[in-house]
Order: sequence, then structure tokens, then C-alpha cells
Amino acid sequence: MSDTRPAAKLIDGKRISSEVRAEWKVRADRLCALVATPGLTVIMVGENPASGLYVRNKLRACEEMGIRSELRLYPADTPEQTVLESIRALNADPTCHGILVQLPLPPQISVRHALEAISPDKDVDGFHLYNVGGLITGETVFPPCTPYGVMMLLDRTGIPVTGQNVTIVGASNIVGKPMGLMFLQREATVAICHVKTRDLTQYTIAADILVVAAGQPNLVTGPMVRTGAVVIDVGINRLPDGSLIGDVDFDSVSRKASYITPVPGGVGPMTVTMLLCNTVAAAERSYAQLKAA
Repeated sequence: MSDTRPAAKLIDGKRISSEVRAEWKVRADRLCALVATPGLTVIMVGENPASGLYVRNKLRACEEMGIRSELRLYPADTPEQTVLESIRALNADPTCHGILVQLPLPPQISVRHALEAISPDKDVDGFHLYNVGGLITGETVFPPCTPYGVMMLLDRTGIPVTGQNVTIVGASNIVGKPMGLMFLQREATVAICHVKTRDLTQYTIAADILVVAAGQPNLVTGPMVRTGAVVIDVGINRLPDGSLIGDVDFDSVSRKASYITPVPGGVGPMTVTMLLCNTVAAAERSYAQLKAA
């Protein structure tokens, strides 16, 4: 018997991203009129082509949002101390509200040292230990952008989180772990899976909300997903022919899920959008502190 169940509804990240940016642009414009233009500085070391593309997209998005952006590009052999000194100078610069260190970094520069050098008040990527640790207590200044974007997609689509069984496939510091903490804050029941998880399907099949961020193309297939589940595909993988696919086998999973994000056009646009929102929020915090002083 053929499966006549309607295909899953698409969660349109491009549309939701545009709506969120429009709302936050009003706030950015208000800041420009009151005190100063929100400012973001991106530090990039080396000429990694993928990183270069991401940075150009971020800078273009800043311009559209009314955020002043600056790229500080350093040669690949730049000493760690030079980068750390640049970060510390930006921490003290009142016209810079957000600092982003583009990853990956060359081997002579410690990612931990670079991220910890950023002031938590300017850590708009949400990677500083203060902000990551704050996810446990609900006191994070800036949530990490990709998990923040996932929660925004769910909220804007009207998908309830509280009380839901959530499975996250992928335990990275950038997505999986903070994602789990954000769901726990919303009183979901969370399972986080990783490369050593045995029988992955027993976890994915139990999920009301399934978030896949493993970096492995088509890892999750239709038989691994509960009928009616909400599936968020964070993965983005480039095939030899240049096409992009996610970590979820879209064709088979979309026949079982109730909602699903496409790749591209799902989580990706939201990650950049939440970076812009965090930058505007950083500028608002700076302005509030000036008024209170």
C-alpha cells in the first residue's frame, strides 16, 4: 500500500529570517537616531575560501540591517599575540559593539584563547565561557547564534517546546550542547546523541522534535523518525557536484515528519540573522549602560 500521508510542512527559514531582520532593523535605526550605529568587527586569519564566503555574507547582511561592519583580515602566519591584542583593543573601543572571530583559526592560534579574550558584553557569537555557562542558569548575555535561530524557527512556526521529547544528534560546543541547554530551559526532555551513541534510531524514533547537527550527509532517514515529528536539519554538506544537502534524507523523512526545515533555506539564514540581532542587542546594552552611568 502506498503512503498517502501529506508531505511535511516546510519551515521557511528565509521568510522567518526576513521577518526577524525587519523587526530588529527598527531597533537598529532607533539606536542610530539616538546615539550611534551598532558596530560589528569580524576578525579573520588566513584566506580560507569557505570562511571568506561566510564573512562576506555576514558583512552584506550587516549593511542591509543598518549595522556598521569592519573586517580585520590577517595573514595565515599571524602570531596569536597579535590577534589577542587586536581583540583587547576592540573590547575597549566604544564604537565596536560586537566582536566575531571567524573559525577555523590556523594552528598557531588557540581557539579557546581567542574566544576567551572577547568581552562577554561583545561576544555576539555566544561562544565565550561566560555566555555558554550562562545557558545553565538562564543568564546568558548572548545565546549562540545557531541554537538561538533554531528556537526562533520553532517559536515563529508555533511549535510547542515545553514537555516535548527532544533528541539532538550531534554534541558540538557550537550547536549540540548549547541546543540541549536551551531546550532544558524551556522544560523539554532532552537526549543528546554523538558519535559513540549505540543504536541511534532508538533515540531519534522517540523524538517529538529532532534536531540533527552531525555534519554527516543523509545520516537520518525516514525509518528513524517518528510519524508526525518536527525535524530540524542543521547540517549543510556540499556534494562533489556543488549541490548542498543536509544531515537528513529529506525525501524519506519529509514523508513522515509534520514539519521539516529544508537545506538550504532553513536554519542557515537564521544563524546569520541571530548574529545581527545579538549585535543590535549589544549596542542597546551599551547605550543603557551609558545612560545609567
